[in-house]
Amino acid sequence: MEQAVRTLFALYECAFRQALAAEPDPEAVARLYAPELIAASPAGVRTGRNDAQFLHVMAEGYARYRQIGTRDMRIRDIALSPIDDHHCVARVGWTATYARDDLPETVLDFDVHYLVQVLEGIARVFGWIAGDEEAVLKRHGII
Repeated sequence: MEQAVRTLFALYECAFRQALAAEPDPEAVARLYAPELIAASPAGVRTGRNDAQFLHVMAEGYARYRQIGTRDMRIRDIALSPIDDHHCVARVGWTATYARDDLPETVLDFDVHYLVQVLEGIARVFGWIAGDEEAVLKRHGII
């Protein structure tokens, strides 16, 4: 399980960084997620499907990250909490770098907890739990 999850997040990081470079690969992003999804943050809990609408929302999200000056997104560390033979929670520590003409380079660390399912050796995200990203970005003058 651990190797499958680490492979998943190596691909996830690569797809994220590619999207920040304005070269998103929607098919690569779609392969990282299960058919049905759940997301939780202080903004609420949402469910959805890995479909064209989801990919559209993801593309909008990447465009917003670029617009606010996100220059890089790297994984600092990954800690797994297995649930059973096919599921785990992966706490992924991210380091984000922001820079714009009106913003000095700002580096922020944050964690996201991902719900991951591993079937036939392939890991996919089926949910995530994130903190209040908007509040952190406001506090640091990024938005």
